[in-house]
Amino acid sequence: MSDRATGRLFVAAQLALFVVIVALPRADHWPIPGWLVAVGYALMAAGTALVVVAGIRLGPSLTPTPVPTDSGRLTTSGLYRFSRHPIYSGVLAIVAGIVIRSGSLVVAAIGALAVVFFTVKARWEEGLLRERYPDYAAYAATTGRFLPRLRG
Repeated sequence: MSDRATGRLFVAAQLALFVVIVALPRADHWPIPGWLVAVGYALMAAGTALVVVAGIRLGPSLTPTPVPTDSGRLTTSGLYRFSRHPIYSGVLAIVAGIVIRSGSLVVAAIGALAVVFFTVKARWEEGLLRERYPDYAAYAATTGRFLPRLRG
């Protein structure tokens, strides 16, 4: 299977995961006090902002799939200075907000599956980025995948 076809499958699976997590009903598996609802909404808002800002920062290198464009360049500044995949980080923050507000163990399980999914997707994409950009390995060695690396 070609990289482009694999990239499209990743995007389709991502969309399906997101639809499922949004469509599942809320439950009462844990209490959802007002402050926890606020935390959920804050994570969703912060995640959305992260996705938008990171997407804008990529500019013409932004693609609908995880396959780098032929004319793209390696972005290591802005949010990409702190995280190799800030768009994925933003999506995972949105998912975390949905999980917190849902009160549902099923939604929490799908949220955990989303973390595994984005880890697999990011690793696959990083293989392509290493092939495309000679400086990617050095960048990856100093920059966290989804969260900033703590430096001593």
